[in-house]
Amino acid sequence: MSPALSLIRRDLRLSLRLGTDTLMVLAFFSVTVVLFPFGIGPEPGVLARIAGGILFVAALLSTLLSLDRMFLSDFDDGSLDILLISPASMAVVVFAKVVVHWLTTGLPLTILAPFVAVTLNLPSAGQQPLILALLLVTPTLSLVGAVGAALVLGTRKSGFLLSLLVLPLYIPVLIFGVGVVEAAVTGIAVGPALAALSGLLLIAIALCPWATATALRVALE
Repeated sequence: MSPALSLIRRDLRLSLRLGTDTLMVLAFFSVTVVLFPFGIGPEPGVLARIAGGILFVAALLSTLLSLDRMFLSDFDDGSLDILLISPASMAVVVFAKVVVHWLTTGLPLTILAPFVAVTLNLPSAGQQPLILALLLVTPTLSLVGAVGAALVLGTRKSGFLLSLLVLPLYIPVLIFGVGVVEAAVTGIAVGPALAALSGLLLIAIALCPWATATALRVALE
């Protein structure tokens, strides 16, 4: 795990030094959520009913903004080639990259979401389930997105291709994430939906690093 921790520290320093990706993601997420009341209307009942869907769709789209840059800088400067021939497993390298992406994208979104949810009149009963669901959803988005980012690495119009690849895979996560918030607001048990999200996250942890590593090897050949 030492190479992975070293890579996480290095990428975190670079991300914090620049900071533009995180700020762009948070700004897009906030603006997208805040604009919905202007388009739909200020009716509190309507906003509360669709708040979960708006928040998770906005989080999904915000995550997409930074996915194509997960491996791009290392690909451009040749660092990926060095990592490929290093003793560290490529799957471990991928997992480290995903951790950094989540720490700089998914975690800030999770922290910001309850504050932005106030503009959608989300009931207080849905606040804690929203945070729990996002803590399970955002790592899954990063893991699945890493596979797509590796598949389109080095191609033209990678952002468009990446969206086509990963959006269908995001649908189950979106459904269960929204289901957690809706269940909490309506007084239904959130356990089954949270269990489903946990299962999807475990599947992604088991499969996505290996699939991403394979795609990166193909892209670097």
